[in-house]
Amino acid sequence: MVLLVFFGACTSEQKQRYYTIAFSQCVESDDWRKTMLQEMNRELAFHPNINFLYRQADGNSQKQVVQANELLKEDPDLFIISPNEGEPLTPVVKQAFLKGIPVIVVDRKVATPHYTAYIGSDNYEIGKTAGQYAVHLLKGKGKIIEITGLPKSSPAIERHNGFADAIKNYPSLQVIQQINGEWLPETAKIELSKIAARYPDVDLVFAQNDMMAQAAYEVFKNMVGIKPYIIGVDGLPSTGLKFVSDKTITATMLNPTGGEEIISTAVKILNKENFPRENLIQTTVIDSTNVRIMQLQVAKAASQQSQIERQENRLEEQKRIYNNQRTFVYILVSSLFLSLVLGGLAFYSLQQYRKISKKLQIQNQEVLEQQAQLVQMSEKAKAANEAKVNFFTNISHEFRTPLTLILGPLEDLMASNKNQYNTSQTIGLIQKNVMRLLRLVNQLMDFRKIEVDKMKLKASENDLIVFVSDIIQSYKSIAQKRNIDLRLITKEPHLNIWMDVTMLDKVIFNLLSNAFKFTRDNGYIHVYISKNENSNNAVIKVEDNGMGMSKDALEHAFDIFYQGEYENYKGSGLGLALSKNLIELHKGSITVASENLKGTTFEIRLPLGSEHLAKDERVNSSPEAINLIRYEHEKIYTADLTTEPTVKPEVESSQTKKEYTVLIIEDNADLRQFLAKKLNTQYEILEADNGQTALQQAFDHIPDLIICDVVIPGKDGLALTRIIKTDFRTSHIPVVLLTAKTSIEQQIEGMKNWADAYVTKPFNTLFLDQTIKSLLTNRARLKEHFTGETPVALNTQTISKPDRKFVSEFTALVESNLSNEDFSVDSICKNMGISRVQLYKKVKALLNMNVNDYILNTRLQKAKYLLKNESFTIAEIASRTGFTSPAYFSTVFKTKVGVTPKEFREK
Repeated sequence: MVLLVFFGACTSEQKQRYYTIAFSQCVESDDWRKTMLQEMNRELAFHPNINFLYRQADGNSQKQVVQANELLKEDPDLFIISPNEGEPLTPVVKQAFLKGIPVIVVDRKVATPHYTAYIGSDNYEIGKTAGQYAVHLLKGKGKIIEITGLPKSSPAIERHNGFADAIKNYPSLQVIQQINGEWLPETAKIELSKIAARYPDVDLVFAQNDMMAQAAYEVFKNMVGIKPYIIGVDGLPSTGLKFVSDKTITATMLNPTGGEEIISTAVKILNKENFPRENLIQTTVIDSTNVRIMQLQVAKAASQQSQIERQENRLEEQKRIYNNQRTFVYILVSSLFLSLVLGGLAFYSLQQYRKISKKLQIQNQEVLEQQAQLVQMSEKAKAANEAKVNFFTNISHEFRTPLTLILGPLEDLMASNKNQYNTSQTIGLIQKNVMRLLRLVNQLMDFRKIEVDKMKLKASENDLIVFVSDIIQSYKSIAQKRNIDLRLITKEPHLNIWMDVTMLDKVIFNLLSNAFKFTRDNGYIHVYISKNENSNNAVIKVEDNGMGMSKDALEHAFDIFYQGEYENYKGSGLGLALSKNLIELHKGSITVASENLKGTTFEIRLPLGSEHLAKDERVNSSPEAINLIRYEHEKIYTADLTTEPTVKPEVESSQTKKEYTVLIIEDNADLRQFLAKKLNTQYEILEADNGQTALQQAFDHIPDLIICDVVIPGKDGLALTRIIKTDFRTSHIPVVLLTAKTSIEQQIEGMKNWADAYVTKPFNTLFLDQTIKSLLTNRARLKEHFTGETPVALNTQTISKPDRKFVSEFTALVESNLSNEDFSVDSICKNMGISRVQLYKKVKALLNMNVNDYILNTRLQKAKYLLKNESFTIAEIASRTGFTSPAYFSTVFKTKVGVTPKEFREK
């Protein structure tokens, strides 16, 4: 009985068939479009069996093409389209019609007869009526300015033609200026403002919609002596009727939206009823004589619509009450029926308990897997964000390092110019880094131009063989120095193509520079040029037998900001990405093939002939201009490949030893060599170019001071500083962070990792020198303060480096365990990996005292400092210096110092 009642109630609803109507609208921001959409929705309220899909394209034809294709994928029963421009949307309309979907074209026409119906205003008649009204106003004589919509849209074309036909029989009535307002009041106002002052005798302005007409009124209202008639089109209540009523425009041509007719026609098509294929909605003139009547009619219609909507709301409310009551009956009957089977279900549920439990476990596992996926996605998003931050960090580092290398040598030149060879080498270093910086700046500017679509192709016809051969000549001297086999291989004596020499110069220079960077000495770099008749392309291949790329690097080779896996060759990640964009501007393509450790081949394909180029992309280029461009690019792109011989400082006498050793950690070879050269006269210099080598150098040699760049391969400078400062062997060593990271947050991060100084690039070398001296002097004074009364017979100038390392490790271990009362000789032997006998002999030989005396004296020196400078109690100081009790501390202190701790503090 329940099933019979249910299906009986549903049968009446299922008799009515449901349809889907898709509507692609060009734009909905203007009032005319909004009114049309309101009328369509109003008519749809009478057809609840229609599912309405809607998209609007913001006036963008390409966007509307995409949206229309998306709607057609939904397989609608009927397709409605109001095209932004006829030509771009024609293929979509034709495709839908041939697919068997009825198509209604609204307002603007398309360039195909393949549609089911057209509904829209008779735009030709609107233009003609406007022209006739203009003839009436001006009595067949006067000057007119016409403001049109989008030039390629059918309404703009037909309204213009109708207006022109209406006034063509009146030779004294002339259109003196036509401007394109693009249907937008802002555009119309800007364009009209440019010419208004030139036509003080204009008699009438015809704007193809009311908003542009209102814009014309805004332009002329403040101009003395110029008050032309203004005619608009649309006649909407909120715009045209209001403007005529307010007398800001003279008249408007009624342009009904036809929203109700659109839906009515669509329903007729779906129900297979008769309908007219062409539905042209007539127009009329609205001016001061009839605007009041039109406004009253609109207000009456709005009132009636409001009443209809209230009645619909009441019907919906009654329908809701009915549905609720019906649902309640269904629930009641179903509950009675369900109560009969609940007993059986309860028994069945007991049997199914284990199965359900197992399913819940599976679902729980799926939830856990989804949670893991979310975590993974979050990590990927975090990694992507970090990649962006790292890029800007790296690019900042790329800029500031050359600046440092410019400013540092300049200071040398200004201070002294005694050695001609050194001066020449320094100037060469400056030039090399200026060129490096110039290349980076040029690449960033080129990318910016491409992003804002301001980089235009200026192609001229040139011989590709000669062009590439000249570029290769720029690298001949570098190839000879490194014994690299560089050659051009081609069967073509001449190969003329149309190319932008400025752009292609950058691409070839960049590919050759990369090949030289990644190709070892005694390798080869071959450039092949050929002509592919089948694809009508010129083909350029740059092949080397260098390091090659991994699969991951190959996938991202042309990605902007991607920097590859070779730490020592990391750049800005701009060169290959820019090259790809420049080749694509030529309508060509660039690809890469590579195998790790076996070499890389880049292939460029450029179309032959000039048919693929627009007229404004073809120019004549002089040989002088090409040579000038070649000279600039040669200097910029080969700067990094020229290597200056490293001048080793003269070997000093073996009797002259330097007191301090400085470890320089910097991945940029030029900057590292410059710092080593500057500091070599005062300190023993150790060098490292990555984190792993730096740690090995620090632990092996125990330098007196470390200069470390923050951005280095392997562990970065911050991580390296933390390791050095947390290892007892090196924790006493001052660390100067040398970096391009200048923000206060980044400096704070450096200090959190216990760096002693933070020097930003570009830096003053005198400031760096004074920073080093200050840190070494302060560290010496601090050590002297703590060990001032300890008889340490240690001469840092005569002691060997292994012994200095031992003393540094021993003293650092003792100082770090002063508060540990259980600290003993055995603890030292265990930590340093040495026997008791060796320890005693070593300490006696180097420090002239035994181990226990050194530990005791060091604790007493620390106690003196705390008594003198801190407010701790005697008991607290005893605990902090490793004594088991205050009494024992006082006894030892008086024995060694001669007074009690209390008397010492009072003095």
